[in-house]
Amino acid sequence: MTGSGDDGTDVGDEPSVGESDSDGSGPERFPTDRHSADQPEERTSAGQDPSTGPQPDGTGTGPGASGTRSHASESEPGVRQQDVEERREYWEEPQQEENEDSWGLFARDVLTSIVAVLLVGMYLFAISGVWPPMVAIESESMDPNMQVNDLVFVMESDRFQPADAHGDTGVVTAQTGEETGYEQYGNSGDVIIFEPDGDEGDTPIIHRAMFWVEEGENWVGKANDEYIRGPNDCSQVQACPAPNAGFITKGDNNHEYDQASPTQANRPVKPEWVIGTAEVRIPRLGWFRLRINN
Repeated sequence: MTGSGDDGTDVGDEPSVGESDSDGSGPERFPTDRHSADQPEERTSAGQDPSTGPQPDGTGTGPGASGTRSHASESEPGVRQQDVEERREYWEEPQQEENEDSWGLFARDVLTSIVAVLLVGMYLFAISGVWPPMVAIESESMDPNMQVNDLVFVMESDRFQPADAHGDTGVVTAQTGEETGYEQYGNSGDVIIFEPDGDEGDTPIIHRAMFWVEEGENWVGKANDEYIRGPNDCSQVQACPAPNAGFITKGDNNHEYDQASPTQANRPVKPEWVIGTAEVRIPRLGWFRLRINN
């Protein structure tokens, strides 16, 4: 294509970039870009132009380039760890509080139980005047009226004394009960708890008070022959004549008087050796106390 300049001189078209004059004598022109026309552009591994990809400072333009995404990607593991720790704290703190509350409730229940037992014990002591106010039956000597593992409430013998009691002892003997109709636990007379021969360290005995004897008395003469081992002779009984005034006693299930047995008591029971009289029997409840004592 041709045209004319302002001064009338014909001006030809400029050769296109990269082309030479038709006669091959014109200067050769090269693209102004640093890449040659036949050299492919340099791309990143993702096929992007490096100039438009992410920059070292985490910023950049172009498709797929996002400084925010790059930053989040680098810190994501830290964010997850923080979330885990927060969740752990969320679950552990209530569990610790729950454990503390459980121990607190347990301690409160134990303390309440102890206080309740002490209050009941003090109340029973105020009524009975004896400590401990309850005794457990350990043997079969009082069968069938008292059985092993029964718990018995004991009252001081001089409290609420029956009219038929011997003197000021507060104890009604079986001999007197047969005459007046006074009965306790299936037979005449009171059941007493006493220290054998006055020994406080020995296990107390719970037997029935059969009759009263005076010091030096030949009590075998008024005793039931069935409950004396051997001949009915005072000289054959270890506690005859009576070395002191007191009660002759016997277990309902035994075949002889305690004072006629070599394994029970050697002397009549003095009133000061009597711990108390049996008032109330609670079947089987003494099992716990016997297990604790054993």
